Amino acid sequence: MPVGDEKPVAGYHIVAMPYPGRGHINPMINLCTFLASKRGINITIVLTEEWLGLIGLAPGAPTIRLRTIPNVIPSEINRGDDFAGFIEAVFTKMETPFDQLLDQLDLPASCIVADMVLPWMKSVGSRRNIPVVSLWPAAPSSFLAFYHSHLLAARGKHPKEDLPAERKEDIFDDLPGVSSVVKDTRIQNLMRKAFSYATKGQGLIFTSFYELEPHTINSLTAELHIPIYTIGPAIPYSSLKDQSSMSIHIYDEECFKWLDLQPEASVLYVSMGSFLSASNEQMHELSKGLSASGFRYLWVARDKAMSLQESCGTNGLVVPWCEQLGVLCHSSVGGFLTHCGWNSTMESIYAGIPMLTFPLAADQHHNSELIVEGWKIGLELKSIVGADNVVGREEISNNVKRLMDQNGEEGKQLRRRAKELQETCQKAIENGGSTDCNSNAFFEDFVHGKQKLPCNVDL
Repeated sequence: MPVGDEKPVAGYHIVAMPYPGRGHINPMINLCTFLASKRGINITIVLTEEWLGLIGLAPGAPTIRLRTIPNVIPSEINRGDDFAGFIEAVFTKMETPFDQLLDQLDLPASCIVADMVLPWMKSVGSRRNIPVVSLWPAAPSSFLAFYHSHLLAARGKHPKEDLPAERKEDIFDDLPGVSSVVKDTRIQNLMRKAFSYATKGQGLIFTSFYELEPHTINSLTAELHIPIYTIGPAIPYSSLKDQSSMSIHIYDEECFKWLDLQPEASVLYVSMGSFLSASNEQMHELSKGLSASGFRYLWVARDKAMSLQESCGTNGLVVPWCEQLGVLCHSSVGGFLTHCGWNSTMESIYAGIPMLTFPLAADQHHNSELIVEGWKIGLELKSIVGADNVVGREEISNNVKRLMDQNGEEGKQLRRRAKELQETCQKAIENGGSTDCNSNAFFEDFVHGKQKLPCNVDL
């Protein structure tokens, strides 16, 4: 089903499809909006009917259109009940309706940009002689971790998480958190299948900027022998400059009115993401710990917001939703207690806000170690992933104080490094920066067919 009245003009046409999850859909949409605004290129974004309804999205640029395929996979409402089963459905049930949709487009597809976790897309592109570029909406080093895990499995060896303790030190020692990226065996096998196709496309896009993990990008460029483009951060930073393009929600008004009344850098922003949830016991301890810290906080707690608001007192505001990037960029916000999803991590870096890490699953522990040990822009609150590992209120309170203390040397150093990384990010997205350079290289390679390699150089 088409969304948007304008028919695309004749010319180059990118068809983009994300994996059906908010953490994948948002960066794909932001990437497409950036590419369309940069060159006015025709782009069609394909979602499931359910996801279009959940997002309620209008095209972000005149040359972007939205199309849908039927809901052939389990509903988003209960995908967490059997996550491996959900991924299996994505791997086996989405190819046919997407393939059929390509025949219904007003303008033939010139290139497909598809999430890495849609491995069947390489077959579609091969059958139709359409180049396929993969999108990895997570840390480049987590890609490298998964990719090497796949290579080890293909050689009949075990990845690091399955090795005896005495052999763990000599494998992936430069990849923080790889042993806990994914622990579910079914999901491991599915991800290895996806990564077996990693080098079969014509390119790879990361929603990061080159300077964030330059050694990883250089290693991948040498190892994969396909063009790699760091076109990030794929977050809606352009909407901050164009307020008319922002969707104003009732909770946004409440959040920003409350933030406007708070002193500079005095508020801890708290969010555990849009998909996974902490246990009820952990939410209770978090509530008590935040209150005991004595610092102001704005907590996005989704469906638990109403019950938690009663216990937060006068220091906190709890809401079910907010426009996160705008909140992080508000002058009164001085820290971010985060689940360490990649999009949230990139938004915090863009805003120059230090983090208190609370990973829940998947690549979030890996991102936490990057934040704390790699970039040194945060403190670790939760070190063990899993619902059974509850962090107590006293530890929460003490770590909030460490992060938010404006006079303590530790907090000062975290804020200084966060601001330095923010400046690096800002330079990357400026004209002539690494992100601009890589997007130009992408256009040269695929729109103009010159196969010029992306310029991954220190600027």
